Amino acid sequence: MKKIELGITLIALLVLSSCKQKKYNEVVEVPLPTKEQKVILGDPDDVKANEGAFELIKLPFKYDALQPNIDAFTLEMHYSKHYLSHTNNLNQLLAGTELESLPIVDIIKKADLSNEELRFNLGGYYNHSLYFEILTPKSQGQPKDTLAQAIDKDFGSFDAFKTQFEDSANKQYGSGWTWLIVDRAGKLQITSTPNQDNPLMPKAVVPGTPILGIDVWEHAYYLEYQYKRKKYIDNFFNCVNWDKVAEKYEEVLLK
Repeated sequence: MKKIELGITLIALLVLSSCKQKKYNEVVEVPLPTKEQKVILGDPDDVKANEGAFELIKLPFKYDALQPNIDAFTLEMHYSKHYLSHTNNLNQLLAGTELESLPIVDIIKKADLSNEELRFNLGGYYNHSLYFEILTPKSQGQPKDTLAQAIDKDFGSFDAFKTQFEDSANKQYGSGWTWLIVDRAGKLQITSTPNQDNPLMPKAVVPGTPILGIDVWEHAYYLEYQYKRKKYIDNFFNCVNWDKVAEKYEEVLLK
């Protein structure tokens, strides 16, 4: 992958605390930009995970394709650093275990999630895979057909769903995710989870299968939006691949 050259120091680091504390904190340092700033972006096709059970979801567009909604440097850091790190860490943790050959959803259900390192990277891999899979430079604006009808039925309207989803994401305290899920009764619901947890994990407050998720960790938006999380959440809807979300919805219904 090409090197990123910056005339200004611009660092986004995910910092893990000690094993004793078992807490995950994020430090983001964002100096004011200067005219000398120069960014050379890499190519997402050059990013490869270490050999292991899981690979990265392929990003079918360049890092700058989602601008101005998600800036190129944030997307590159998110995909080639954070997502890659979760993937490599998970592969290393699973290597040589009986879980290694299982699908990711089965691992989430069977793994010992009292192991904080495994929980963090298992969720981090699944969550980011879904996130990058449902992004597109050419959003359809709203879902169609079966998914649109289900949203109207369970939320009243698309606008009501969008308002509730954005409100949940804005109110997520600290780092975490907000999800649109299909619950065990086949109904659509909105829920949020902390850190890298997700609704598939045992003892989830609202269990179900995610079909749409937004990352509200600071690494997902802070370089561009800084403290304006709400603006990032609003603009996220300009990048949603509703055809892919609908495909995931149909898959859940068939199970």
